Amino acid sequence: MKKSDAASVHPLIPELRELLRQGRMDRREFLRTASLLGLSAGAAAAMIGAPPLAWPAAAQTATASPKRGGNFRVSMNVKPVNDPATFDWGQMGNVARHVIEPLVRVDSANRARPYLAESWQASTDLKTWTFKLRRDVKWSNGDAFGADDVVFNFNRWLDPRTGSSNMGRFSSMVTATDTGKKDDKGKPVISRSMTPGAIEKIDDHTVRFHLNRPDLGLPESMSDYPALIAHRGFADGGGNFAKNAVGTGPFALKEFAVGDKAVLVRRRDATYWGGEVYLDQITYIDHGDDPAAMVAAFASDQVDTNHQASIEQIDALKSLPNVALLQTVTAQTGVARMKITEKPFDNKLVRKALQASIDRERVLELVYRGFGAAGEDHHVAPIHPEYVALPRLKQDHALARKLLADAGHANGIDLKIDCVTQPTWEQNACKAMAEMCKPAGINLAINIMPGGTYWDRWLTTPFGFTNWTHRPLGVQVLNLAYRSGAPWNETSFANAAFDAALDEAGGEADPEARRKQMAKLQAILQDEAVIVQPLWRSVFVAANKRVRDLYAQVAL
Repeated sequence: MKKSDAASVHPLIPELRELLRQGRMDRREFLRTASLLGLSAGAAAAMIGAPPLAWPAAAQTATASPKRGGNFRVSMNVKPVNDPATFDWGQMGNVARHVIEPLVRVDSANRARPYLAESWQASTDLKTWTFKLRRDVKWSNGDAFGADDVVFNFNRWLDPRTGSSNMGRFSSMVTATDTGKKDDKGKPVISRSMTPGAIEKIDDHTVRFHLNRPDLGLPESMSDYPALIAHRGFADGGGNFAKNAVGTGPFALKEFAVGDKAVLVRRRDATYWGGEVYLDQITYIDHGDDPAAMVAAFASDQVDTNHQASIEQIDALKSLPNVALLQTVTAQTGVARMKITEKPFDNKLVRKALQASIDRERVLELVYRGFGAAGEDHHVAPIHPEYVALPRLKQDHALARKLLADAGHANGIDLKIDCVTQPTWEQNACKAMAEMCKPAGINLAINIMPGGTYWDRWLTTPFGFTNWTHRPLGVQVLNLAYRSGAPWNETSFANAAFDAALDEAGGEADPEARRKQMAKLQAILQDEAVIVQPLWRSVFVAANKRVRDLYAQVAL
């Protein structure tokens, strides 16, 4: 290690090193946790004599020096990119991240790496974090990037009027206040906003975060796509990224049309802080919801790669001689979620009857050809580092019928689930589950609707099938989707014991202690039956064989 690294080693790192020596932590977990605590990847590896973690295999590895120029064409749905703080699709982030950038990036080995933030340090109790920002970054309008930009973004993200999912992502900086009012069901109305003094500008290139509780995952939360850093004048410019795309990144947004295309061109006004940029242009082309259109685009050499290939497309893509197909295991999933404040889903027995009706392994095979893993109804994936294996729920129609009878539905029950038209695996999952529900006396109707219609109501529909993307940590998913009052809490689940265990898990560096909390969290969700989660799914990416150094990484 360099002297500077040794001087800044967090007090917890020697403890982690001892856990590694005792076999209570593996090398990968040590390197990931050490990076969160501010130790550089090289220093962390040197400390334990570990080689750097390799990137996954590429579709094709470059054999010659790269050449400047070219237009990289990507097949992907082009969605609105009005306000980065309220992005709710990875495709939005894919367009914007070439222009505006995050403070932190998570690499292929699941380690947090500095980006616009040059480094960070955490206090011993993990409640005070100091971030040093890069000094060599310029915005495309000529302004210097600095602390004012970071403070502006956090203030805006954690203002309830913005409606950002970052309210859940950075819940350790949020205070809940009882307004003294009641909702239409007589429950207290709780207001959530940034805790006063949660962020402090130390100087032009240093910010300090003062958290309400320990949060080991704070740097990783800064890597998600709604946490891209907009210019401090974003609101003054109309608050519309598509019309005012001032950025620190290497590209500028030249053309943008929802449902059609997005064209990004390399900035020529200044040297990019991140080093050499070879591409002249990146073009995202929207081929709509027709699976055949994307395959035809590859066959006729109209695209170089895609965002994702659907399960229906993989055989056709594999048959094309000019295309390589990559697969990666992910924490992407779909959940059949119940709004537990709405009848009949306010009755736990009804929810558990639905759970007992489903054969998750069979749904995975029918819908996704076995590519992935069966779900366990708690939204923490086997690839998440803090995952704990629990006994898997089994299909039991006799139990389901008894639960329904105990809930007052001895003659069965009629239910309806909303889902999207595309991708088709989502409606197919609903169809498979509907057939499995019949022997239990559950008549599950399926309301298939255009994606835009579903996503306008996904937070309010009583029963919906929602596609959730990958996050590096289980605690990140739970904070976003199941913490009381979180903006993306589509089930309206609110459980004080769950929130307390989530607080404990988020601030725990010892992996064994963290897994004890995660086991508690997973068991609470599974027992409360707020979701039926049939599967975790693999992601497929296709690329023309001339493309070099393309990795099948999970989209955040």
